Amino acid sequence: MASIVLKDIVKKYGDGFPAVKGVSLEIADGEFMILVGPSGCGKSTLLRMIVGLEDITDGDLEIGGRRVNEKAPRDRNLAMVFQNYALYPHLTVFENIAFPLRLAKGTFSQDEVRRRVEAAADTLELREHLDRKPANLSGGQRQRVAMGRAIVRQADAFLFDEPLSNLDAKLRGQMRTEIARMQRRLGTTTVYVTHDQTEAMTLGDRVAVLRKGELQQVASPRGLYEQPVNLFVAGFIGSPPMNFVPGEVRDDVLHLPFADVPLDDRLRSVVGDRRLVIVGFRPEHVEDAALVEDGSRGVAFRADIDVTEWLGSELYAYIPFETNPEVAKKLEELDRELDGEGLRSQVVAVLSSESRVRDGDTAELWIDPARLLVFDPESSENLTRDEEAARRIDAETEEERRAALERAQRREAASGGAEDRERSASARGAA
Repeated sequence: MASIVLKDIVKKYGDGFPAVKGVSLEIADGEFMILVGPSGCGKSTLLRMIVGLEDITDGDLEIGGRRVNEKAPRDRNLAMVFQNYALYPHLTVFENIAFPLRLAKGTFSQDEVRRRVEAAADTLELREHLDRKPANLSGGQRQRVAMGRAIVRQADAFLFDEPLSNLDAKLRGQMRTEIARMQRRLGTTTVYVTHDQTEAMTLGDRVAVLRKGELQQVASPRGLYEQPVNLFVAGFIGSPPMNFVPGEVRDDVLHLPFADVPLDDRLRSVVGDRRLVIVGFRPEHVEDAALVEDGSRGVAFRADIDVTEWLGSELYAYIPFETNPEVAKKLEELDRELDGEGLRSQVVAVLSSESRVRDGDTAELWIDPARLLVFDPESSENLTRDEEAARRIDAETEEERRAALERAQRREAASGGAEDRERSASARGAA
């Protein structure tokens, strides 16, 4: 295992295009780091620079405390898992997994190769498929073979480049679990590139959000979700995404397109003398007023419901609104950066499945003003960000990561001891 440190990493191509602009990032030994962002943000380029498949234009890359800018990929002791699996169709699963060991000619005996391959196959539940060819495997099995090839190398770090994007939704869910379990068992430093919200929020110890080659924020998934630094991070993290509406300040009231929110001390202090702000709130923070037990601390409002979607565990309600032309351009630009479709302005509310709100209703809804985030329409800065709360969240997450790693390693040690005892018993029985 090893830490990975990026210091002001820059990547410019021959035509001068800056794909990565001065990214600095410290990835701790054993940490699971996610690189996330919309298409073209530079996340895959950054990963390829770490592994050595792209030259670094400027800056320093350190792996395990050693500068490796000029080192060839084979000398960095990193294992990469690609989006397209990169398996050899004419080789069996066993030989595909063993391939990096075979390349190191004379380094590993046949017994050592077999031991490592079988251990990786057991970790990924591939033992019964070792004699099969890739063409006879499912997409999930092929991806596990690619992961097995990474495991046998006993590399200092694993690098994943959107490894699950070719799988269907059910398989993605299963493979997420496999990757998380494998990383915890092995405790190997892992860098994982994705544009998928669910992968970013469920897999990573920390998530680095990139935008046009620049690092926007690095934090735990919860830290990004609750304390985003700006409009871009707030809009990118979360599914369904955060709602953004214009907020006009008049007479100590924050006027939203569908509700009037009296300014409390928190909102008054962050709004300052601004006349117009952008207000953000998560879809799940809107509730059906009829189901709120104590509505005294929040604001009730009536809204025309356009469409509803009942999903069993929850109900999505879509509320169209007219945006303020002064912030419309900013929100349209944000939508394009987030790979949106530029459709109508609407709020998404995720209500309880018990709600009786339906298409065409004028419903009474409720929201807690303490949940509202306020953004500067010029700088996009999150004016309501609580730095102390953000530090506390990340400290708690780091403590939880270390505890989870220790638990996984204790289980692995206990499991290994049980397997040794079982093999010894079998050997005595055979004798």
